[in-house]
Amino acid sequence: MTELQINTTQNVNISFTAASVGERILAYVIDWIIKIAYIIVTYQITFNLLEVDRMIEDMDQWSQIAIYVTFYLPVVFYTLIFETLLDGQTLGKRILRIKVVKIDGYQASLADFVIRWFFRIVDLNMMSGVVALIAIITSPRNQRLGDMTAGTSVITLKNNINISHTILEELEDTYQPKYPNVIKLSDNDARIIKETFNTAKASRDYATLIKLRDKIVEVTEIKVVNENDMQFIDTVLKDYNYYTQSM
Repeated sequence: MTELQINTTQNVNISFTAASVGERILAYVIDWIIKIAYIIVTYQITFNLLEVDRMIEDMDQWSQIAIYVTFYLPVVFYTLIFETLLDGQTLGKRILRIKVVKIDGYQASLADFVIRWFFRIVDLNMMSGVVALIAIITSPRNQRLGDMTAGTSVITLKNNINISHTILEELEDTYQPKYPNVIKLSDNDARIIKETFNTAKASRDYATLIKLRDKIVEVTEIKVVNENDMQFIDTVLKDYNYYTQSM
């Protein structure tokens, strides 16, 4: 398996395992099964039960084309829609437990997903996916062309790196959280915060602690309650664990 060493903007190294070619192909196949199921079910309901085909017989050619294009739009935008809504996962990727992430350690953005989706034309539609296969095999980070352009990679979540090993905090049974807005953070955000916090605290890098606090406040819109930078960040991590463990 290919190990990815991601260096975050806070100069924290995080290791991930890149999804294998087999996992990505199987996720792709599952996604296509879902697309085909959608086409069959929707066609039966729309054109057989509702008899839409009879309704459009008297329409002009462009109107008919518009209806058929609308019918297939969910298939065309399937990957873009689901990767955006499910934070880097289509239904196939979620089943296989693989995910699209940024190489800098942050969650991929809508713009990144759009780039990946657009490059599917070259990666997957041309030469029946041979371009993507060659790119993934030869790339040191198992990236297809869309990943290279967007600065993303597909990682597997089936490894030893999870919340229990990286961001779990010791909490007393009587612990009372202060900042419910911490649920706006993701597991990846919490991991980066903790590693940056520990590194800055050990080296007494107070400038980084201030920047980290400001970034957390910006993202979560938390109002700090009588705590210095170190106390605040420590509380945020404990509160995040409190709320995520209670879900």
